[in-house]
Amino acid sequence: MEYRHLGRTGLKVRPLCLGTMNFGPETSEQDSHAIMDAALDRGVNFFDTANVYGRQPGEGVTEQIVGRWLDRNPGHRDCIVLATKVYGKMGDGPNDQRLSAYHIRRACEDSLRRLKTDHIDLYQMHHIDRFTPWEEIWQAMEQLVREGKVLYVGSSNFAGWNIAQANTLAAGRHFMGLVSEQSLYNLSARTIELEVIPACQALGLGVIPWSPLGGGLLGGVLKKVQEGRRATENMQKQIEKHRPQLEQYEALCGELGESPADVALAWLLRQPAVTAPIIGPRTAGQLDGALRALDIQLTGDTLKRLDEIWPGPGGQAPEAYAW
Repeated sequence: MEYRHLGRTGLKVRPLCLGTMNFGPETSEQDSHAIMDAALDRGVNFFDTANVYGRQPGEGVTEQIVGRWLDRNPGHRDCIVLATKVYGKMGDGPNDQRLSAYHIRRACEDSLRRLKTDHIDLYQMHHIDRFTPWEEIWQAMEQLVREGKVLYVGSSNFAGWNIAQANTLAAGRHFMGLVSEQSLYNLSARTIELEVIPACQALGLGVIPWSPLGGGLLGGVLKKVQEGRRATENMQKQIEKHRPQLEQYEALCGELGESPADVALAWLLRQPAVTAPIIGPRTAGQLDGALRALDIQLTGDTLKRLDEIWPGPGGQAPEAYAW
């Protein structure tokens, strides 16, 4: 069974991360628990959530669902790497969001209570906070680490220079700093190849891609165009915008004898610094399908054809646009 280190840490996780954003809004609690059971049974040991997931502001619905699963299965907590996030609005007060030390500490305590655990393995900043100094952020995170409430700190939706600044200042404080970055990354969205991935490679962060299927665009959308989210106006626009690419892509997947969704995940697993794409199954069947990606071997020729269909920005900056 393959495991990968999370960035430069000694922590090992499976190369796919179970995303829980659908738990509550799209998937019932019973089915959510069944998916977590199935994931653990199949060796997935990396679970990702966030305090804002659940579509009921301030309530942390998804964290509560995960917490009740852990409470009913006490032995499971030591079998998983549990990640959650802080930044989003969790109340109407002026300090109920962002990354002040005040909010970080309070949000962490609330997440621990909802998750019914005494520690968070990976505590991720959900977005860069342009109004809070890093000295304040790191002081708050260091305190949580000292107390054993947080083991590792990660980021999400950070720019390359945000990552560099954060870890330079953390090193000056003799603190480990960021060990992972969760970014939008898939065949149709490759902007992070310019600076985020090079920053992560240089500073030892593991990349955790979110939306690896482009919101369904890379999941065989031409054959499923009338189903569910694919029938939305926005998705229809995306399909028409990318139709020539999608036709080529789905034809290539047909030649390989693999589903488009699995090929998209397999491609991500071949990219530099990537630790584990986030999969967000709404059913146990979708989970089984995603796990197939771990067994797909993409040849050099196939990778070249994928680059031709879904070209990236041209490499990393500045060579992508200069010399």
